[in-house]
Amino acid sequence: MRFYNTLTRKKEEFIPLIAGEVKMYACGPTVYNYFHIGNARTFMVFDALRRYLKYRGFDVTFVQNFTDVDDKIINKAKEEGVSPEEISQRFIDAYFYDADTLGIEKADIHPKVTENMVEIIEFVKELVDKGYAYQSGGDVYFDVSKYKEYGKLSKQNLEDLQAGARIEINEQKRNPLDFALWKEVKPGEPSWESPWGLGRPGWHIECSAMSKKYLGETIDIHGGGGDLVFPHHENEIAQSEACSGRPFAKYWLHVGYLNVDNKKMSKSLNNFFTPREIAEEFDLENLRFFMLSAHYRNPINFSRELLESAKNGLDRLYTGKNNLEYLLNNSEDLSPVAEEIKWTQSLVSYKERFNEVMDDDFNTADGIAVIFDLIRDINTNISEKTAKTVLQEAYDLFMELTGVLGLLNKEGEVLEEEIERLIEQRQNARKEKNFALSDKIRDNLKKKGIVLEDTPQGVKWRRI
Repeated sequence: MRFYNTLTRKKEEFIPLIAGEVKMYACGPTVYNYFHIGNARTFMVFDALRRYLKYRGFDVTFVQNFTDVDDKIINKAKEEGVSPEEISQRFIDAYFYDADTLGIEKADIHPKVTENMVEIIEFVKELVDKGYAYQSGGDVYFDVSKYKEYGKLSKQNLEDLQAGARIEINEQKRNPLDFALWKEVKPGEPSWESPWGLGRPGWHIECSAMSKKYLGETIDIHGGGGDLVFPHHENEIAQSEACSGRPFAKYWLHVGYLNVDNKKMSKSLNNFFTPREIAEEFDLENLRFFMLSAHYRNPINFSRELLESAKNGLDRLYTGKNNLEYLLNNSEDLSPVAEEIKWTQSLVSYKERFNEVMDDDFNTADGIAVIFDLIRDINTNISEKTAKTVLQEAYDLFMELTGVLGLLNKEGEVLEEEIERLIEQRQNARKEKNFALSDKIRDNLKKKGIVLEDTPQGVKWRRI
């Protein structure tokens, strides 16, 4: 298995710190609003990566945080006349609801900043004691000049970064690039007692402190959206490695940007979408399928037309699933013949191909292509006369590979008793060569929104 490591700018063999175990941290949302589809892409990628690592036999511990202390949360609370805690909890609940609709499983640990303040303050104190941070009034800043490898993730040198940086009004930093570890309290803000007075943590320190608490000083995989490479992840590396004297993460994975109709997503352009808005027109599994149909590192363009195309692709997979389930429920329990056994044995090549492309920097796009090849092969080689054990093996492999990507989780549609009876009557009419009755039943079903298709593999149906 190989991953493209942002830290080294090359694909590297994945060798976890402890054989068979993976410690993975991905930056979660700042909970002041619903997350948008760009965030959704990142969340879905790391959800699918975790699923795949587990599928390949790793014991994965996955941590994704909630930033529940932030200027945006505080400002929204003031606008609504409620507490910051009420805002953050509202949108944590909304996150879990929206994530569930996208097939995103809960992380093993979802730490909140407010619940880890002791560890955050201790982390800052250690950096001060070691000379990597300094107090300025009631604030504490990390001294970037003391960490000689600063810029190694974003591949920017200190001089260039300093030339483009500036000090905000009222900030008392030694250098423009120094960043806040602790912020002095302002009127009306939530605050905590610390050695430097009442205040709250800076944004970057929280992930370092919580990663250390729940996963240890060095982890296997750290990731997030491509927009976090600098300054957030760069700063995490600096403060974590300054504190521990050890590498912070072995592999850094970053998800490509998402544009809408070939333009950067923004509210001012009216092309800003949340999953909830997409759900008004599409089943959100289509969005998951769309996102995973591109390589996670590549930029992706979102449009209604592309999502419609993704819906058609996902429908093809569901049709394959429904066909297999129909045949399993209706085929005779025959013993497989030699030709069927040979074909069944050939199916393992699809699993091997799937693992091969997924092992190559988690290429879900090629993984989905293998799944389409598999269902095409299955549809060509099965019928109502296929042995049930052969159908079961084909079905199990198909569901195994789609399940790795978190797809095809919806249960098969249940037909009303009347519709089931009509389909059975039509089948009997065809056997008796009563085609007039057969056609009449088909037309009646169409009026009820059920389209039947007669194929070599049996009767297929779909709703319209």
